[in-house]
Amino acid sequence: MTLPDINSSYKNSADVQTAFDKIQAYMDKPGRTLIGLTGGPGSGKSTLADYLLDHFTKQQNSQVVCLSMDGFHLSKAQLQALPNSEEAFARRGAPWTFDSTAFVEQVKKIQQGYQQDDILWPSFDHALGDPIEDDLSIKKETKVILVEGLYLLHQQDGWQESKALFDEHWFLDIPVEVAIKRLAKRHMKAWGFSHQQAMDRINQSDGLNAELVSTYKGQADWLLRV
Repeated sequence: MTLPDINSSYKNSADVQTAFDKIQAYMDKPGRTLIGLTGGPGSGKSTLADYLLDHFTKQQNSQVVCLSMDGFHLSKAQLQALPNSEEAFARRGAPWTFDSTAFVEQVKKIQQGYQQDDILWPSFDHALGDPIEDDLSIKKETKVILVEGLYLLHQQDGWQESKALFDEHWFLDIPVEVAIKRLAKRHMKAWGFSHQQAMDRINQSDGLNAELVSTYKGQADWLLRV
């Protein structure tokens, strides 16, 4: 889904306007603010993050950055080296298929780096199916950093420290049927799956992750519905 596609659904959303207002308020405060944006697979985390960033970029405001947790996926080589490599590939996207330790350490650097150091951050190349180390740079003067990802509120698999590193957690809460429809379209487009193959992938992996992520909802500071 491209930004023009979502303009009609987002531009009149009260929650999107509230998100703009919250980010603006944080920019007006001293120091740096970290916002965690969580939601299940297909909930629209990256789409919303892109939309929010686009809004502030159009205002020529470089004090807002949106980052993804995806760059901390274990690489295909790392997955292959695991003793349960077949399961790891089948369940790629589960909490234990990310480098949670590296994620926590990098968020700590961002938390502590305001007006001190530029911080590097990995991206994820969906065409290659692998992360790209140090692909992005967060400038030391950046005041508001929004990080989107599935497991920011997870309390196992090395993610336990993540929650406390953020000043506020937002949870993108959408109907399950909407997420499933989006995921099916995504898998069919990205991997050339048939609809049945896409649904099998959802049932065997994405659905399990979605059930887990849904248990975090009560820990969030704010539920967004857009």
